[in-house]
Amino acid sequence: MSNSIKIEICAGSIESAIAANKGGADRIELCSALSEGGITPSAGIIEYVCDNLTIPVFVLIRPRTGDFHYTRADYEAMKKDILFAKRNGAKGIVTGMLNTDGTVDTCRMKDLIEMASPMEVTFHRAFDMSRNPFEALEEIINLKCHRILTSGQANNAIEGADLLSELVKIAGQRIIIMPGSGINLSNFNDLAEKTRAAEFHLSATRPFKSRMSYMKADVSMAGKNSNESEIIQTDSDTVERICDLAKLKRI
Repeated sequence: MSNSIKIEICAGSIESAIAANKGGADRIELCSALSEGGITPSAGIIEYVCDNLTIPVFVLIRPRTGDFHYTRADYEAMKKDILFAKRNGAKGIVTGMLNTDGTVDTCRMKDLIEMASPMEVTFHRAFDMSRNPFEALEEIINLKCHRILTSGQANNAIEGADLLSELVKIAGQRIIIMPGSGINLSNFNDLAEKTRAAEFHLSATRPFKSRMSYMKADVSMAGKNSNESEIIQTDSDTVERICDLAKLKRI
């Protein structure tokens, strides 16, 4: 009998990581600044989460927001972050690099993958910004990455479902195609049926009320549209429900 679908939770904080573990996720991608697309979390967060979770922790290696063509300084920082994650018990990294023409930066990616070994390597949504998804797929397979996190080169996985389904078929057993972006309880079943993917990536977040009894009026730390009275975090109950759905699916 085939295995059930695996669920990876994108955890943007320590509390989100703990909630993912409690909810029964298969692993987490640990990051910071999730609302900005995610960047590498701090050393303290990496160490704490790796020490306290019972599921595998994959660390996002992305030194800044914006595009995926990095300077030499960015690249050197990425290498240091990979070594720190490995020393502190991470089981994988999530990263990706592109050349200025939208092709995969295979030269520098090869060095990062060798440095990360024996950790697994997920090529992240830099794939969605590549010029040709089919050429990028073959290049990433040749690099021996373990999986590709992708929305199907669309704003979310629902919009990219047709390409995701095609990528899953072309990839076969050579690499895992893991749909991510905009996946939730209401669309998971349809997306799983359409793509036949073996793994899915989502954040399972909801707003949690701040524990502060006093809030400063008319002051915002992140622009006038932000809300410091709420914290967006992974919800363990939502994770559990998604995992229950995943167990019913066979691949």
